[in-house]
Amino acid sequence: MALEPRPLGRSGLTVSAFGFGGGPIGNLRRAISDEAATATVDAAWDAGARYFDTAPLYGHGRSEMRLGAALRHRPRDEFVLATKVGRLLRPPRSRDFERHGFVDTPDCEVVYDYSRDGALRSFEESLARLGLDRVDVVLIHDIDRWTHGDEQPRRFAEALDGAYRALADLKAAGTIKAIGLGVNEWQVCRDFALRVPVDGFLLAGRYTLLEQESAEEFLPLCVERGMGVIVGGPFNSGILVTGPVPDAQYNYAPAPQPIRERAGRLKEVCERHGVPLAAAALRFPLRHPAISAVIPGLMTPDEVAWAARSLAMPIPDALWSDLASEGLVRV
Repeated sequence: MALEPRPLGRSGLTVSAFGFGGGPIGNLRRAISDEAATATVDAAWDAGARYFDTAPLYGHGRSEMRLGAALRHRPRDEFVLATKVGRLLRPPRSRDFERHGFVDTPDCEVVYDYSRDGALRSFEESLARLGLDRVDVVLIHDIDRWTHGDEQPRRFAEALDGAYRALADLKAAGTIKAIGLGVNEWQVCRDFALRVPVDGFLLAGRYTLLEQESAEEFLPLCVERGMGVIVGGPFNSGILVTGPVPDAQYNYAPAPQPIRERAGRLKEVCERHGVPLAAAALRFPLRHPAISAVIPGLMTPDEVAWAARSLAMPIPDALWSDLASEGLVRV
C-alpha cells in the first residue's frame, strides 16, 4: 500500500511513490556519460518510477537533455515530468563562472530571473532541451533564504508577481497541469501558499527521519488545502545512508556532532528491528498523508536497484512506535 501511486494534491496528476531526481545525471560532483545516464533512467523506469524531476540548474541543462532523451521513447501519458523556472542559462561573462557542484557542464552561466518573461523563456528553453512536447509540473526554483540570503524577500516578491503569474496562465491555458515551488525550506512554501493557490512542492531535506519541524504547521496546511509534497533529499545528503561515520554528510556539508548523535540513535533503533537505516529513511516520509512521492538522488543503475529494494523492504510497525517513544520521530 505504501508504494501505490498517489495523487499530487488536487492537481489531477497521479505520481509514483518512488520518483527519480535528475540532479545526479547532470554530472553532480563527477562526470558520467550520456549512455550511463540513460541506463540509470531506464533502471528507474524498470523499478516503477513514473515521476521524473529535473531543472535547468542541474548540469546547466545537461540533466534536462539527458532525461528527455531517455524518456522520449516512453508512452507520454505513462509518466509525470517536472522541471523548474527561475534560472536562465546564458553565455558566461567570464571564464570563472560558477558551476554549482556540477562538472563537465555546457559552457553557460546560471542567471537568476523570477520575472514573468524570464519564467516563460525558461519554460520554452526547457522544452527545447527536453525535446518533448510537454511538461506536466513546473516549479519555481529556490526562492528561499538558503539560496538568496538577505536578497530572499526581493526574490520572493519577484517570483510572486512574475513567475507565478506566468505559470498560472500556462496552467489556465492547459499547457501545464500543476505549479508550485522547488526549495530547501518549508517556511517559504507556507508563506507562498498563504498568498496564492499552488498544487504542490518539491521540498528537499526538510521532512526526513532527522527533520520533522515541517510536520507541525506546513504539512497539515498541505493536507487541508490539497497540496502535494514531493520529498527530495530523504537521506539529508548521505548521513541517513552511512550513519554517523567520521565523514558523514548532512545538508551538503560535514555533519555536526548533534546530528551525528541523532543519526546514531536512529540507526540503533533500526538495527534492533533488522531494518537498514536507509530503508527507514526512504519509507518514513511516505507515512504522512501530505507526501506524494520521495525522490532520492541516484546516479547509477545499481544505486536505483538498491533504492528500490530498500523502499520495498517490509518495515514492522513496531519500528515506528519505538522511534516515536524515544522522541526521534513525530507520530
